[in-house]
Amino acid sequence: MSEKRERIAAELERWKQTTLKASLDRQPERYPEFITASGEPVERLYTPLDVEGDYLEKIGFPGEYPFTRGIHPNMYRGRLWTMRMFAGFGTAEETNARFKYLLAHGETGLSVAFDLPTLMGYDTDAPEAEGEFGKCGVAVSSLKDMEILFDGIPLDKVTTSMTINSPAAVIWAMYIAAAEKQGIRMDQLGGTIQNDILKEYIAQKEYLFPPEPSMRLVTDTIEFGSKYLPKWNTISISGYHIREAGSTAVQELAFTLADGMEYVRWALRRGLDIDEFAPRLSFFFNCHNDFLEEIAKFRAARRIWAREMRHTFGAKNPRSWWMRFHTQTAGCTLTAQQPEINIVRVAIQALAAVLGGTQSLHTNSLDEALALPSEFAVTIALRTQQIIAHESGVANTVDPLGGSYVIEAFTDRLEQQAYDYFARIEALGGVIPAIEAGFFQKEIADAAYRYQREIDERRRIIVGINEFVAEEPLKVPLLKMDPEGYRRQCERLARVRAERDNGAVGQALDRLRIAAQGTENVMPHILNAVRAYATLQEIMDIFRETFGLYREPMVL
Repeated sequence: MSEKRERIAAELERWKQTTLKASLDRQPERYPEFITASGEPVERLYTPLDVEGDYLEKIGFPGEYPFTRGIHPNMYRGRLWTMRMFAGFGTAEETNARFKYLLAHGETGLSVAFDLPTLMGYDTDAPEAEGEFGKCGVAVSSLKDMEILFDGIPLDKVTTSMTINSPAAVIWAMYIAAAEKQGIRMDQLGGTIQNDILKEYIAQKEYLFPPEPSMRLVTDTIEFGSKYLPKWNTISISGYHIREAGSTAVQELAFTLADGMEYVRWALRRGLDIDEFAPRLSFFFNCHNDFLEEIAKFRAARRIWAREMRHTFGAKNPRSWWMRFHTQTAGCTLTAQQPEINIVRVAIQALAAVLGGTQSLHTNSLDEALALPSEFAVTIALRTQQIIAHESGVANTVDPLGGSYVIEAFTDRLEQQAYDYFARIEALGGVIPAIEAGFFQKEIADAAYRYQREIDERRRIIVGINEFVAEEPLKVPLLKMDPEGYRRQCERLARVRAERDNGAVGQALDRLRIAAQGTENVMPHILNAVRAYATLQEIMDIFRETFGLYREPMVL
């Protein structure tokens, strides 16, 4: 220990025995132990003694390796994060109107939520889709729906994120084809498809096929995008849903990055050049309640990813080392009780995302524990971002909390804990064997149980739930969808099937089936089928027949 650190250590001990002790004798602390939202201990005080390592090696400067302080040299002083509000409900017409409303009120990027039948690869009128039309997003069954969804929105002028996984290739093809109808080339399109199938097995459970063929489809999209859509993010590797399932911050961090590295391995085995596809990989994180822990999580994520891409995978292009990520505030923290106070939760979470250096941000609406967001609620959510951007001052300097002893200590701890998880996953044979062994699922379930026990035992206070409870009537307006939407959607789908060239559809589907049965990239064939107005389910049924369906193993 250096002389300076020895002096700090000695003074710290003196402070504990004098100033602190006298204070504690008069007033004991509120809890015997303080913990983060993840259950990790929080020390009373952090000092230079809690920060190890060389500044240049571990923290450095923004825009330079290891990117702990951000991927851009001047961050938000040059360009603010993309304000991308998640939106989608009912018919394409209703959601198109919501998109135009958000753009008119200052949104800078679109984000599409699809309904459950679409997420599971069914047409709206399928028996399997009954009762689920438009409830958690917009229904898209054919190219016609996609054309209406983006009618009047120039797709070469706005970036679009689409939260879709098993049917990602098909929905992406519909978007490309809709842009073609507008006269826009593939290489002009910017946006993201979520396309992260591994986290479906781990957390969200909206998978269809077994892991191996599912990963083949993901790799097909990465390869196709690398060749033809240079501005498109071919995957958004998602920790969001892992956290929503009940994980801790470090589990979200470690499992998401482990998934990301697995996609890299599959692309490399395909023969792709890492510096051709890696710059278009993106990430999607949750921002939970614990302000300091969340900021540290984002900083640790950048540092780990940069190190792994540079040293483990040998990427040469600095853009390949960048972790670019979208953040959404934590839906699982929203309460149906006293929904107005969700505005405060969202503001704190959004501020943490900005201080953590996010590239784009969605802020949840106050009413989302009750219904899909109303215009009233979504406007407040968007205004929250705008106030942070223009009134708070935090966007005026890069990484404002960098150098904080507690932030740096938390960053280091999360990083080390993530590597501990990487070692455990590797010991099980990698990500897919760990999924099949139920490792991720059990870790998340145990974490969720611990968190709920803390609430039930009042070791963790949730305002409006186990403290400061108020019985009062609901005051916020809730969204009402068009009651005729389902009928109109089914009628449009019937017209599409009647008016298209069914011979061309059949030929396109036959060629897709042959490609799926072999090793050819299926994206060109999906595009041809979509252009012929083959429906989502018709295409997904080809894959169901070819690949079979996945059944999750029992986790005890």
